Amino acid sequence: MPISNPRKPPAPKRRVADLAYDRIEAMISKLVIAPGSLIVEAELAGMTQLGRTPVREALMRMVSSGLIEQQPRRGLRVSNIDVVDHLDLIETRRGLETLIATCSARRATSAQRKALVACAEKMIVASERGHLDDYMTADQELDNVNHEACCNFSAVKAVVPLVIQCRRFWYRYQATGEISEGARFHMVLAEAIASGNEAQAAAAASQLMDYLVQFTRRVINA
Repeated sequence: MPISNPRKPPAPKRRVADLAYDRIEAMISKLVIAPGSLIVEAELAGMTQLGRTPVREALMRMVSSGLIEQQPRRGLRVSNIDVVDHLDLIETRRGLETLIATCSARRATSAQRKALVACAEKMIVASERGHLDDYMTADQELDNVNHEACCNFSAVKAVVPLVIQCRRFWYRYQATGEISEGARFHMVLAEAIASGNEAQAAAAASQLMDYLVQFTRRVINA
């Protein structure tokens, strides 16, 4: 029988720097800001409609995650996408994702289990309609529910930068038909977690990583 996660205090109100991070990350992930681009704080403050202080704090967080690079005497720039190194990134992510899925299968509430499947259903609908942005929004919603449900905040903190890198890679290289295949693997993961079967959840997370490895190898060999 699945064990629900313990009651937690309400989440604290989000800081402006968190909003800045989300908005900048979305622009980088969706390639609105291209890999290799130089970063100008004043321009980002205008694009995010937030002040330069929260933008600067968000950028420093991105430096630590590898999304932004700090160059001596040249300032900040968006990191490039290294296709071969991406395989190592996925293998690192695999261990964290299997742990998170296992914890979620054990700890998720009934509402969270239903939400995971609902997010996966949104991904399938978006894939059938060919709506990439809707697909990626639902994908991020699924991640958010999964991360909250697992109650393993160390694992979540470690995996989030890797998820962002994978999201950007997907936007750069996805091709016709990929979102349908991706949606199917996410549904398998969501249903496995919702079932409360920890072994199945871990296996489904690993299968999703297998798919990302295959996707990356297709890009390398193209």
